[in-house]
Amino acid sequence: MKSLCGAVALAAWPLAALAETKPPLAGDNLRQMVAGKTVVLNTPMGGIPISFRDNGTMTGTANGMTSYALRPNDSGRWWVKSDQLCQKWETWLQGRAHCITVRMDGRVVHWRSTDGRSGTATIA
Repeated sequence: MKSLCGAVALAAWPLAALAETKPPLAGDNLRQMVAGKTVVLNTPMGGIPISFRDNGTMTGTANGMTSYALRPNDSGRWWVKSDQLCQKWETWLQGRAHCITVRMDGRVVHWRSTDGRSGTATIA
């Protein structure tokens, strides 16, 4: 099992390296990337669709992940601060503001948070 996980990680490494070479989105480009769109956050438990409204509000649904998300639906607000997309949920992520740097590779979003976590999402 460890060999399979290692092989998958090594196979994915070039894709992650490619995404890191693309410049991060910033300012209006970052705002336009999410405003009025639904972004599906990829997690080991399935996708979490997040709808980013033009007015700076957002909603998300994490069905089947209530033990992690506390409740299946949440809402909050989003904004762009320089070169980062920031979010503040009502209850998810302890209701604290979190900001991420975003790089695009086609429709795939590669993100990295200020605390070093990273992942992918897809624009629906």
